Amino acid sequence: MAGPGGVTGADRAVVVATASAVPPTTLHQAPPRHPVVGLSVALVSAAAFATSGAFAKSLLVAGWAPGSVVTLRITLAALVLLVPTLLALRGRWAAMRRNAWVVVGYGLTGVAGCQLAYFYAVTHLSVGVALLLEYLAPVLIVLWLWGRHRQVPRRLTVLGVGLAVIGLLLVLDVVGAGATVSLVGVLWGLGAAVCLVLYFLLAAHVDDDVPALGLAGGGLAVGAIALWAAGLSGLLDTTRGAAEVVLSGIVVPWWVPILVIALVAAAFAYVTGIVAVRLLGPKVASFVALTEVLFAVLFAWIVLAELPAPIQLVGGLLIVGGVVAVRADESRRSPGADEAGVREAASPHTAAPGGDARRAPTS
Repeated sequence: MAGPGGVTGADRAVVVATASAVPPTTLHQAPPRHPVVGLSVALVSAAAFATSGAFAKSLLVAGWAPGSVVTLRITLAALVLLVPTLLALRGRWAAMRRNAWVVVGYGLTGVAGCQLAYFYAVTHLSVGVALLLEYLAPVLIVLWLWGRHRQVPRRLTVLGVGLAVIGLLLVLDVVGAGATVSLVGVLWGLGAAVCLVLYFLLAAHVDDDVPALGLAGGGLAVGAIALWAAGLSGLLDTTRGAAEVVLSGIVVPWWVPILVIALVAAAFAYVTGIVAVRLLGPKVASFVALTEVLFAVLFAWIVLAELPAPIQLVGGLLIVGGVVAVRADESRRSPGADEAGVREAASPHTAAPGGDARRAPTS
């Protein structure tokens, strides 16, 4: 959920990046894992999210404010998913009402909160540093599982964390870009990371009978309302720029890149992200989401002709190595370990009609 600005092509390519959600679980039964399918869908979702940077940059160069781009992106995605969401929720409104607080929190944190916190971060930090802080979310999840649920990270997970962080440093070119740092900016960047963590944890409380479209569509609607409120109150700059922008040397209307980032990098990316994490589990899905920065560099190369530096390619290999290490560690963990930890946070429980244990809303 990154914002615009920055001093390198790789930085700008991920200016409006977002992340995938974690798998909703039920208390009575852990969802089955499908690693190969889950990894494939997670990579598709990361690639979809990554298209936002290259296409949004054409608008930013044309004078559009980041807040305006993101607000239009989220609003249009919410409208596109409105009818499919209503159709998917037929017969499931009771489950949606039972999980309404989660959907609202999902929209306020993962959709709107990360955007706003990131925008404020980049007013005090270079883009690379702000992105690096936000992408610490998977590391914070590992620490949360350790501190809250006593899931001590094993050697492969620690190795994966280290490789991923070093890889992010290289891909974002934080050192080479002459990064700037300030305390206020760091706090905002960490706020974006915390919003992303809350996004994961809240999604983990959603019952399985709430469809992915229900969570994605509802969250995007809440996020759109929050962003419009921030814009109308003056907290978010929503200035619109030129009516025409340049993509790959071709002049196109402003709504062309808006459609791409709304349909592909928001509507499609959020739904596939939720599906992926339901198949993979929270920890692995959050690390696979880091590949978004690699796809962002690739799309910047294709769409904007911004060639990646060799050091960025090395960083990409380290991120992939980190994902592989975490995935290998999870494959050795007893089945359902993550679900058990996440389910603890959902107590106290209530018994649903028919004997199934369901979550009561918790904070």
